[in-house]
Amino acid sequence: MSTTNAITWFEIGTDRPDEAERFYGELFGWEFAEQGAPGRSYRVTGGGADGAGIGGAIRASDGGTPNYAIFYAEVADVADAVKRAETAGGRVLVPPISAPSGLTFAHLLDPSGNHFGVFTPPAGR
Repeated sequence: MSTTNAITWFEIGTDRPDEAERFYGELFGWEFAEQGAPGRSYRVTGGGADGAGIGGAIRASDGGTPNYAIFYAEVADVADAVKRAETAGGRVLVPPISAPSGLTFAHLLDPSGNHFGVFTPPAGR
């Protein structure tokens, strides 16, 4: 896999996913499709009708965590990106996690406290 550390995904976490879907749909014309396990709402969008935007999703939260909007940079090695972020003064919020699909991700804070993520897609994507 070749990567340029491009921003290729965003995620909006909210305890009001229906309202967020309606808002972004009306504002930007985004259309969403439900994915994921029952009871774990993950609404995916292409981020633009003309294909020019990056993809993303609305993740339903239980209200136990603050609402958020973050971007994800696609990297070749999540663990290495986490180490480099720490060396550069960042902090780890969520250490590397690998999903059953093969997707690996982590959540970080930059030195100013801004939340962002890094991920490696499943092999063969």
